Amino acid sequence: MQTYLTTEQLASLIHYDVRTIRDRLKDSVLLEGVHYIRPFGGRKLLFIRETIERDIAHFSMGRGPIIPMANGGVAHG
Repeated sequence: MQTYLTTEQLASLIHYDVRTIRDRLKDSVLLEGVHYIRPFGGRKLLFIRETIERDIAHFSMGRGPIIPMANGGVAHG
């Protein structure tokens, strides 16, 4: 089971500004299909909480830098 968050909810959870998530993290660190989805092909983004928390924890534990891959795995850069 996955928990989906809006951009505003994610910003509150990870203490980042909504604009930072949209302008700097989306599509560079947070990848579509891995960290977020666009339900029904629309413009709205829903972020996958568990995936984001997992990748934040991995990076924070000194295992980074990691590059998330489209299949859900990671490449160690």
